[in-house]
Amino acid sequence: MLTFMVILIALVSVMLIAVILIQNPKGGGIDATFGGQGANQMFGAAKSTDFIEKLTWGLAIALFLLSIATTLMVGSAGDPTGLDIPLQTQG
Repeated sequence: MLTFMVILIALVSVMLIAVILIQNPKGGGIDATFGGQGANQMFGAAKSTDFIEKLTWGLAIALFLLSIATTLMVGSAGDPTGLDIPLQTQG
């Protein structure tokens, strides 16, 4: 299950990077390099920008939640307290 979560985090991260790179830095819509002209004609500039922005936020939230869930899974896999570090004795 942990391997699946790590793969899912990697996929969401790559998708988030791609979505961020597609965005036009001036807020003008999808970049023409990635087929933006067709998307602008199909959806209109405002709708494509809204879709990309919502997709960016959705992927960012998914990455955050997956990271928290994976951290909780790793912490609960070993010691119930989550502290697997042995204490040192003084002497």
